[in-house]
Amino acid sequence: MSRLSVYKSSRREALKSISAMGLCIGSTALTACSGSRDEALVIDNLEAPTTGVDDGLSSEIPFADTDEFAPVEPTEPPIKEYGPLQDPDQNGIALPMGFQSRIVAITGEKPVEGSDYVWHGAPDGGAVFSTDTGWVYLSNAELNSKRGGVGALEFNSAGDLISAYPVLTGTSRNCAGGAMPWGTWLSCEEVAFGGVWECQPLGGPARFLPALGLFKHEAVCADPVRGHLYLTEDEPDGCLYRFTPAGRFDDLSRGTLQVLQIVEGASGKIEWLNLDDPSARDTPTRFQSQRSARFDGGEGICLQGDKIFFATKGDGRVWELDIDTQALRIFYDDDNYEYATLNGLDGITPGLNPKDILVAEDGGDMQVVSLSSDGRVTPVLQVPGQLNSEITGVAFDPSGTRLYFSSQRGFDGNGITYEISGPFAYRS
Repeated sequence: MSRLSVYKSSRREALKSISAMGLCIGSTALTACSGSRDEALVIDNLEAPTTGVDDGLSSEIPFADTDEFAPVEPTEPPIKEYGPLQDPDQNGIALPMGFQSRIVAITGEKPVEGSDYVWHGAPDGGAVFSTDTGWVYLSNAELNSKRGGVGALEFNSAGDLISAYPVLTGTSRNCAGGAMPWGTWLSCEEVAFGGVWECQPLGGPARFLPALGLFKHEAVCADPVRGHLYLTEDEPDGCLYRFTPAGRFDDLSRGTLQVLQIVEGASGKIEWLNLDDPSARDTPTRFQSQRSARFDGGEGICLQGDKIFFATKGDGRVWELDIDTQALRIFYDDDNYEYATLNGLDGITPGLNPKDILVAEDGGDMQVVSLSSDGRVTPVLQVPGQLNSEITGVAFDPSGTRLYFSSQRGFDGNGITYEISGPFAYRS
């Protein structure tokens, strides 16, 4: 068995359903077939295709902002399972009682003594992957001009940081992405005609995936039960995409890219439309169908149970897509919320409770909050004094007792990556 396996909080039945695809399955997580750690792949970005398409929004294109989508209304004040946030600790993080923080990496500094590797700037989306001896936290670098990529922090079973290294370099504005069930990280470029790169957490060649489309990518999540990937687009008139591999689920080199269409606003019924040109040689993907629904700045996305949740920053919403019924609704809307404790919606991570998701704020009051299934909000942590930054890369370790995240620009423009430990217990 390979030493790398991806940590997942989804149902065990989901893992059983794809065992026939030839993936090695451990007791609690899918196991990737990775090789040894090699030098990070250095690439040159593809040149953006030329297009004569007007980038303005056609008046015929349906925005997904109809009043027929009624948001969930909270039935009582914010829940308090985590307890009130205490005064900032020695690292400047406000946490509930019983939680602690430590700094594990800072932009421009070496995370591990004796190593030549320096932690990257603008740390963004991240994920945790299990190994035989501990776990690895991957973090994107949202830097321009081919200075982006992905860095790794490796921990042993005691939680000690033992190594740090790059797994992808030479890309641009690697914003968010998504962990795949077979143990790889998809890193997304948030640039026009940007691509998706499949990275090995322990190092080794990264793989460019043009079949997932060339557009301003933000984040991606996988549904292993039905064999789909869902992708957000960070444009003010962006789309939500679905990708279906042509063969094995873990082979993303070929497949069908589709875009969401709202069929009926009152019920939220949706359909998926095939796109003929994912590479956008002649027309940007979001303009290839005039029937595609538009979302105002797609951000984080995750699978929780049989629901896909994704955020749109332009209108301050979290959307819920029911995979079984193929129906869309507004799960959270900060304009209509009585308890305005969640602003600047950005990354989304599944909570340990299957009824919760964690949402990170880009600006706002710099919090990570828990958003429950009945629409209530609870702050989990806050980063005061870094108001020109944003919270990124929220991810749990395999035990669910440590939470990793970054403040992308910190106090002075240098990113800070933190570990929070404490009783992140399952809550019914």
